[in-house]
Amino acid sequence: MNTTHHNTPRRHALTTLLGTLLAATLASPAAWAQDKFIVMASTTSTEQSGLFSHLLPAFKAATGIDVRVVAVGTGQALDTGRRGDADVVFVHDTAAEEKFLAEGFATQRRNVMFNDFVVVGPAADPAKVKGRDINAAFAKLATGTASFISRGDKSGTHAAELRLWKGANVDLAAAKPAGYKECGCGMGPALNMGASTGAYVLTDRGTWLSFKNRADLTVLVEGDKKLFNQYGVMVVNPAKHPHVKAALAQQFADWVVSPAGQANIAAYKINGEQLFFPNAGQ
Repeated sequence: MNTTHHNTPRRHALTTLLGTLLAATLASPAAWAQDKFIVMASTTSTEQSGLFSHLLPAFKAATGIDVRVVAVGTGQALDTGRRGDADVVFVHDTAAEEKFLAEGFATQRRNVMFNDFVVVGPAADPAKVKGRDINAAFAKLATGTASFISRGDKSGTHAAELRLWKGANVDLAAAKPAGYKECGCGMGPALNMGASTGAYVLTDRGTWLSFKNRADLTVLVEGDKKLFNQYGVMVVNPAKHPHVKAALAQQFADWVVSPAGQANIAAYKINGEQLFFPNAGQ
């Protein structure tokens, strides 16, 4: 009896352990399924335009892979990739992307789609910028007192804005225009500030088309070839960060430039207007 008495707790512990192991074994397929995800560092413009709500469910339906999006400015998105905190980056600053590639953080960059930037501002257009010439528009904004909201966040849009000021021979380092304000924020918040204060804002067209709180803002400058806005995709190099899910990320990069992915991008419209134009083959 004593022997039985002493062994009972041991037997009970063993049974409990076996039960736990069995439960873990039975649960593991579900756990593995939940692990089939990648982290994508992308821009506020792709997120806030609503593109990912349209695109990513189609990718998951095709592959079973979930995509968890970190939506920040392009500069921050690339830095997230540099740290190995993302498996794939999907951004829109070709010069910065090529630097990322040259540094060895990716082995390939592919064009995915494009849209364009526009300048929006009060319908009354106090700075008289309306037209197609972005250099002339920025020169007027530089010499007047009209408010201009800059994202000031090292995003792809901010990088484009800085190039446009330079193209208009405006040296921001020497002196910022009287009405120039940096918000250090995403595209949506910058547009909200513009709408509430009657300021001019450079925005990607996709976010503008999906933006609801316009007040009296309207598109004033569009159509200049300098406003072209290219997006690219890169898988983070596992040689730099062995833990990245490069194989799963590659499936996303391959799908988004495939006929199915490209057709899905082209199909995304708001009020009948297409937001992004696939150009993977170019």
